[in-house]
Amino acid sequence: MTPLAAFSAVHATLSDLLRVHAPQATLLASLGDEVLRVRADAAAVSVGPDLVPPDEWFDRGEMTWLTRDGALLGLLWAESGVIPEAAVQVLTMLLAAARVDGTNRETEVLVTQLPVATAWLTSELAFRKVSRPFLELFGLSEAQVVGHGVQEVFAGRPAFLEVLSQAGAGRSVRLPDEQVRRAGGLVWVRGEARPYYGGSVAGVMLTLQDVTGEYERAARVSALLDTDTPSALLSESGAVLQASHGLLELLPAASPVVTGAPLWAWPCFAHVPSDTVRDLVRLAATGGAARADVELQGGGTLTLSVRRTTEEGLLVAEGAAGSRDGRAPLGVMTQVLALSEDATILVDHLGRAQLVSERASALLGVEAARLVGLGVSRVLGELGVRMFTPEGDPLVVPEWKDVTLPFRREVLLALPDGTVRQMELRATGVGGEAGGARGSVLLTLRDLTALRRAQAKIRHDARHDSLTGLLNRTGLREALNAVPEAGTVVCLDIDGFGALNAALGRTGCDRLLIQVAARLNDMANEQRGLAARLADDSFAVTLPGVDAAGAAGRVRATLQQVPLRVGQRDVAVSVALGVAALKAGAPGDAALGDAEVAMQHAKRQGRDQVSVFNPDLREQVARAFELEEALRGAVEGEQFTLLYQPAISLREGRAVSAEALLRWNHPTLGMLSPNRFLDLASRSDLITSISEWVVQEAVLGRSAVRAALPERFADWTVSVNLGLEELRRSSGLRRLLPLLSAEGAPDIEVAAGSLLDHSQETLGLLEQLRSLGARLSVDDFGDGASSLASLTRFPLSAVKLHPTLTARLPGDDKSLTLVQATIDLAHRLGLNVVAVGVETPDQLDVLRGLGCDAAQGYAITPPLGSAELLDWLRHH
Repeated sequence: MTPLAAFSAVHATLSDLLRVHAPQATLLASLGDEVLRVRADAAAVSVGPDLVPPDEWFDRGEMTWLTRDGALLGLLWAESGVIPEAAVQVLTMLLAAARVDGTNRETEVLVTQLPVATAWLTSELAFRKVSRPFLELFGLSEAQVVGHGVQEVFAGRPAFLEVLSQAGAGRSVRLPDEQVRRAGGLVWVRGEARPYYGGSVAGVMLTLQDVTGEYERAARVSALLDTDTPSALLSESGAVLQASHGLLELLPAASPVVTGAPLWAWPCFAHVPSDTVRDLVRLAATGGAARADVELQGGGTLTLSVRRTTEEGLLVAEGAAGSRDGRAPLGVMTQVLALSEDATILVDHLGRAQLVSERASALLGVEAARLVGLGVSRVLGELGVRMFTPEGDPLVVPEWKDVTLPFRREVLLALPDGTVRQMELRATGVGGEAGGARGSVLLTLRDLTALRRAQAKIRHDARHDSLTGLLNRTGLREALNAVPEAGTVVCLDIDGFGALNAALGRTGCDRLLIQVAARLNDMANEQRGLAARLADDSFAVTLPGVDAAGAAGRVRATLQQVPLRVGQRDVAVSVALGVAALKAGAPGDAALGDAEVAMQHAKRQGRDQVSVFNPDLREQVARAFELEEALRGAVEGEQFTLLYQPAISLREGRAVSAEALLRWNHPTLGMLSPNRFLDLASRSDLITSISEWVVQEAVLGRSAVRAALPERFADWTVSVNLGLEELRRSSGLRRLLPLLSAEGAPDIEVAAGSLLDHSQETLGLLEQLRSLGARLSVDDFGDGASSLASLTRFPLSAVKLHPTLTARLPGDDKSLTLVQATIDLAHRLGLNVVAVGVETPDQLDVLRGLGCDAAQGYAITPPLGSAELLDWLRHH
C-alpha cells in the first residue's frame, strides 16, 4: 500500500480541519515519505518527498511553521489574512500524532484526540472511535457509542441515518442541519460523511460542526423586520412567517394578524386573494426576482418585490419605501452615497437610518433595504456588531441623535461574521433640510485594515528575518533591552556553512536554516526566551534562568538529538557556540555583543567548540581582527617569505625535493608561522591571493635550483600545501590556472582530512591538478582524520607520514609496527612514502630499514631560505 493510501483518513481529517479553522489556507504536510499539499476545497495532492515551500510563499502572504519537539511537521500559508492560532494548534497536534508511528499506526486512534466532533465508523456503520467533543455534543458516554450501530445512537434521526447509509455505500455526502439538545440548550449541527480506506480497514469518517451561530444570525436578521417599511419573511409556499410593523399597519383596523396565512390572502390588498401577489411568490420560489404594483385596501398602490434570501427556503417580500413626514433624503444624496468609496449611512434626527450605501450593506452583511427606517444603534447591537478601541477596550455604540458633531475616531469593528476590521469612524451633520431641526447625521466608515496591516507588516519585517520568521538583530536588541531578566545569551554559527551551501544548493540550505530556526524557537519558547537569526548562518537564543553550561548543553542537544534532513539525506551539523551571562537590569545588547565575541573565539578554535565570554576574549578577538587587517597588506607589502624543508632519498642519500613553508615577517610581531594567520585568511578571499603568491614563489624557487645546479638537480621539485576548500571556490583554481599552465605546476600536498570527501567534485579537482603536471601527495597521513579508501580513490603519488608517527620511533613497538604496515600498504598501491618530522639519526636509520623512501626534518636540516638552500645543496 502506498503512503498516500495508508494515510487517506488523515488526509480527509486535515481537509475537514482546514475547512473549519482556516478555509483560505494551504497546508504542506509531511506524512510518511510523502509531502502533501492540502486545501479545504480539494483533495490532498502528493508534491514529492521534500517539505519545501514554493517561492511565492516567501514573496507574499503569511507562512506559519507547524513544529513539535524541534521537528518541522508542516507549513501553513495564507495569501491574505492572519492564520488562526487554533488552526496551528489543531493541525500540529494531528501531524505530530500521525508522525509517531508512521503508516503502521492505526489512524483511528487519532480521532480520539481531535478537538472537533469526529467519529470513525466501520463499513457496517458501527462506531469504532469517537472524539471527546463528539460525546460532549450529544451528551453521551464512550460506552454508549463505541461498538454500537448508528441506528441505535441516532435513533429518531432518520435524515442522519439515510445519509450515513449513502456514505457506507461509498459516496461522500453532507448531513442535513439538525437540532441537538444538550445541557446548555438546543444547538444546530451540520456534518459531512465520507468513505475512507486507510490502515487495514475501510469505513466512514463522520465530522460534525456546531452552526448554531448561523441560525442565531438568521434570527437577528429576521428581527430587522421591526421597521416601518412593509415587508415580510415568507416560506417557499408563501406563508407569512414574520411581518414588519409597516406591513401590519396596512391591515384594516378590525382585521386580525394572520401570520401563517399566504401573503396573497392578507386583507390589506384590494383584491383577496391577490393573484398578482400569488404570481410574485411563485416566480420568486423558482429562483427569480419579481416586482409589481399591487392595489391596497385603503387606496393607492404598493410596489411589492419578492425574492429569495440567503437562507435556504426563505423568501422576503418588500414594499417600496415611501416618504416619511417629508424627511426623505434628496436624490443627489443617494447618488453621492452610491459613488462613495466609504461605507456610509445617513441617519435622521431620531437616529434612524434613511439611506444605506451598498458598501455599508456589504460591510454589515445585511441588505440595505432591511436597515432603512430602523434605529442604527439598536440594529447594530441586534446584529452583534461591536466596537473596540485600537487597544482592544470595549466601546459603547453611541446614539447618533445625541452625539456631539463633528465626531471622529479610529475603532476596531467586530462584525457578525466574526471578522474584525480597523475603521476610521466619522459623524458629520448634513443640515436641517433632510432631517428636521437638528438635521441628519452622515456616518462614514473608512476601512483602514489594509493600511494598518501594511504598517504592521513593515514594523514586523524591520524586526524579523524574512526566511525563518525569527527576530533579526534589531528585533532581538530591542527585546533584550526591554526584558532585563537574568539568564544566558547563546550565539551560534554553523561550521563549514560555505561548503554546505555548495553541496546542498540555496533551496536546500534554506530548508536547513528553517529547521535550525524551528528547533531553536521551540527551545526558547519552552524557557520563555527569544530566538533570532543574526546573519546567514548565525543565530542567537536567550534562556532566562539558565546558566552558561546548561544553556550550551541545551543548544547542542536541540541540534543533535535528531539529524536535520534535506531531501533524502540526513545532514549532521556542528556549531561554534559563544555564551555570555545576561544580567538583570543590565543592557541586553551588551550581553549579545559579549556572546558574539565568544562565538568568534570558538570559531577560531576549530569545529564544534564552545567559548564562555570573559573580558580577555574581547582583547583576543580584537588582536585577531587587527591581524586580519594587517594580513590584507602583507602580500602587497612583500612581508611573506618561503622557507624550504629539503627531503632526502633514504636509498640514495641525496636531496630530491623540498617542501615550501610559508612565513609572515610581521612588522611588529616578527616571523609568524602559518598556524597564526591561515585560519584568518581562509575565512575570506585573502587565502586565494596568498595561495597564488606561494605557488608563484615556489615555481621561481624550483627554477632557481635547476638553473644554478643543472648537472645534479635538473629534476629538482618543490611541493606546496594547498587547501581543497579554497580551490573549490569560484576564484580559487581559476586564478591559479594561468600560472600553473605556463610554468608547470609544483608538486601539491593536500591534507588527509580534506580527502574524506569522496565526491566526484574532489576527484575532478585533483585530476585537473595532475593534468597540469603536479604530483599529488596526501599530507599528515596516519593521525586524526585519515581515509585508507582515499589512497585508491584519488590520483596520488606519495604519502607523507604524520610527524607523530615518527616521533615515537625507535622505542615504541606499536608505532614501529604501524609505520611498517603503512609503508607496506603504500608500496603495494604504488605510492612513495615520505617521513616528516625526523629529528634524530636513529629515526633515520629505523625508517631506512623499514623501507621508507624519503625523509625530511631537523635530523637532515632545518628549513632554509632560498639562498641557504642553494648553499646546502652544493655541499650535500
